Amino acid sequence: MSKEVSHQKAAVLGLQHLLAMYSGAVAVPLLIGTALKFSSQQMTYLVSIDIFMCGLATLLQLLRNRYFGIGLPVVLGCAIQAVAPLQMIGKNFSVGTMYGAIIAAGVFVFCIAGFFAKIRKLFPPIVTGSLITIIGLSLIPVAIQNLGGGDATAKDFGSPKNLIVGFLTILIILMLEAWTTGFLKSISVLIGLIAGSLIAAGLGMVSLKPVTQASWFHFPRFFYFGKPVFEWSSCLTMMIIALVSLVESTGVFFALGDLLHRDISEEDLKRGYRAEGLAQILGGLFNTFPYTTFSQNVGLLQLSGIKTKRPIYWAASLLMLMGLLPKIGALVTIIPTPVLGGAMLVMFAMIAVQGFKMLSKIDYSNYQNLLVVAISVGLGLGVSVYPQIFQSLPETVQLFLGNGIVVGSISAVGLNLLFQTKKQPAKVAAN
Repeated sequence: MSKEVSHQKAAVLGLQHLLAMYSGAVAVPLLIGTALKFSSQQMTYLVSIDIFMCGLATLLQLLRNRYFGIGLPVVLGCAIQAVAPLQMIGKNFSVGTMYGAIIAAGVFVFCIAGFFAKIRKLFPPIVTGSLITIIGLSLIPVAIQNLGGGDATAKDFGSPKNLIVGFLTILIILMLEAWTTGFLKSISVLIGLIAGSLIAAGLGMVSLKPVTQASWFHFPRFFYFGKPVFEWSSCLTMMIIALVSLVESTGVFFALGDLLHRDISEEDLKRGYRAEGLAQILGGLFNTFPYTTFSQNVGLLQLSGIKTKRPIYWAASLLMLMGLLPKIGALVTIIPTPVLGGAMLVMFAMIAVQGFKMLSKIDYSNYQNLLVVAISVGLGLGVSVYPQIFQSLPETVQLFLGNGIVVGSISAVGLNLLFQTKKQPAKVAAN
């Protein structure tokens, strides 16, 4: 049962959610802006307005109405799978073409939301459990990479300093989880991030330069980098990426439904997809990026035990405030990467464990169920590690199959349908 919290505690929990997703949110503008050789002024705008849009996109999903919004405690951020295709479009065509493709993909998602929601029947527990497991396990290498310093090719990757602050962050979170109760336990990740950053500061790993260089205030503007240009191949590419994001979001929605003991209906999915479509359209208009439901915050909900929407409203509001006040937003960027990696490892592992719990309810006396899980998880993780396995295929196909979560989903849905045509659906074992 969800716990009710005061506004003060909800604000602190919201800050924890914000810190959990922040590095993933700013990674996309940093990667794309650097690849397209944006100036420092352009980068400042890009990062700050991107953070503002993360908050606005989250609000669209929270504010459930008859047209859009799934109404679950979810946080939206930039779709990392969009980085490579957006870099390609920006370099080969123009920045305007990049944003035209984002808008077109958003309209596409909004229009197909009702149709895509009808696939709910293709996601029984054996499929959703496999999908959630793949999401959690495929994110763990990202956490380990951050724990080592972020850049695996850097000379200081895995240095004693990085490992010390990363593992101390994990230890602090675990100690709080094991030896505290109530609110203090629910903000274990936030305390771990702060304590880890203080330890890192003592080792000379924290710089306040980003804060001193940031401006005090700016406001979102339509078409900051120019008007959108609609080029058919670029639009098609981003529509494919949007479908990838929808598959991932479906897994997150079902993971939350399982966590909250709530059935996710076709209508819920339709509203959720529409909210993501609107967020993408706004991303293109404000010259930011596609937005999708972030999976890392699911693990945080499970860790904190606070599953209401109030902290997420605070997270969304704080994101929008930080987007308008770059100096405040810059404060979060000084958290060292190994500290974030330590916290991520705990949260991502919790997502995987939630998938294990769902799969533990499956009846494995039916050998075909075992095959569905084994092959799907194996393919999903394999492609996550080596996405270049499809490098000989057309680039458009690569964009779709280079995502392990999508490949695992296709496998789980396809194999389950194949086996269910031969016999009645397997019974789910009792809890």
